[in-house]
Amino acid sequence: MAGRPRGDMEVLALIPARGGSKSIPYKNIYPIRGKPLIAYTIIEAKRAKLVSRVIVSTDDEKIVKVARRYGAEVPFLRPKRYAGDLTPDLPVFQHAIRWLWRHERYRPDIMVHLWPTSPLRFSKHIDEGVRMLVEHPEVNSVRSVSTPPQTPFKMWLVKGRARPMQPLLKMLYPRLFRRKIKPFALPRQALPRVFVQNGYFQMFWTKTLLEKGSMFGDRVLPFVVPDDLYTEFDSMKDLKHAEWQLARYRK
Repeated sequence: MAGRPRGDMEVLALIPARGGSKSIPYKNIYPIRGKPLIAYTIIEAKRAKLVSRVIVSTDDEKIVKVARRYGAEVPFLRPKRYAGDLTPDLPVFQHAIRWLWRHERYRPDIMVHLWPTSPLRFSKHIDEGVRMLVEHPEVNSVRSVSTPPQTPFKMWLVKGRARPMQPLLKMLYPRLFRRKIKPFALPRQALPRVFVQNGYFQMFWTKTLLEKGSMFGDRVLPFVVPDDLYTEFDSMKDLKHAEWQLARYRK
């Protein structure tokens, strides 16, 4: 069995990185500040003290070479049916866990989902997220979140140009919307604090995947990522911000 156990738990970090990308060709290995994009995620995953193995799931040989160069395992090629533009994360992780059990009799206690499109990530946070899950065995997963650029209290449902808009959260917070001053007219600081999930990381019990067919389950703990830390490279307009953030934190 590859990898080395750390502590009592086996923790597998899986980095999904398919070859196709409509926004940027070979986005996952696009060079940023002298390294392929995926390299930043692999390096921090390998630095995490509580991670036993780091595996990249990809359908592309170019990504295989880059991933192995930076120290990740690539024990299998992901089937094309799990590498489409609209393929969700769940079948990718289900395929990985089936393959590892069938070929290695390996089944980790915890799986960590690391998106390669988030190059700025710290190993200490990965360890903190794993530790949070271990310390709360009653929950199914831990998911990173951050403050969204706009609050949903100022969002509307539009059902047609000739029909009046409806506030998105009116049904969920009826009392707020019965006030004289509506939430969408209030300053952000006066509204309930909300968070949006992001691509920093997610960790979950493998049994959640196997028994519930889910990477979340119904009990999810938040790991709040500082707003000035999170960055994502999804299109060329994100490039300058990603480079700037990496320059700030990776001197």
